[in-house]
Amino acid sequence: MSDAALPTALNLPMADPLPAETQRYFDICVEKLGFVPNVLKAYAFDVVKLNAFTALYNDLMLGDSGLSKLEREMIAVVVSAINKCFYCLVAHGAAVRQLSGDPALGEMLVMNYRVAPVTEKQRAMLDFAANMTTQSAAIEEADRQVLRDHGFSDRDIWDIANVAGFYNMSNRVASATAMQPNPEYHAQSR
Repeated sequence: MSDAALPTALNLPMADPLPAETQRYFDICVEKLGFVPNVLKAYAFDVVKLNAFTALYNDLMLGDSGLSKLEREMIAVVVSAINKCFYCLVAHGAAVRQLSGDPALGEMLVMNYRVAPVTEKQRAMLDFAANMTTQSAAIEEADRQVLRDHGFSDRDIWDIANVAGFYNMSNRVASATAMQPNPEYHAQSR
């Protein structure tokens, strides 16, 4: 992999060769997505770090939850919009477009989630994720109660907080390393 193809501004090339299990995972990405997301390539300089990242991502975003996959992607976009994370806005905006079948929804969430046509329950979820991103120390029981009043269980609140927390971390790493989104994301589900 040449330096020009590195997914970040850091000189951390992927392990070569990749372990067989990691190569299989990347092959599945190519089969399902048509490419390996740059975030995975960025972590692939250290397979232990890659495995930790993908295990947490897969659990939070694809595992069992009272939140739909779309709702988890919506949280990712709202948090990333507040943090101005180019990589995650492009990648997760594409996921929102694909999962919702609504190209405008992803754009609205990127620009200003408050104009997006979401349910009151989803709005409460996104408001909580936004507050967690901008002022997590100010969250009180009343904020969690708003979510309960909209039908979220305590497990759902845990999931909302963990998805928002994961993207706050990921956004900071992506921004600090100038992680570049794969060009393929830009045209997806438009």
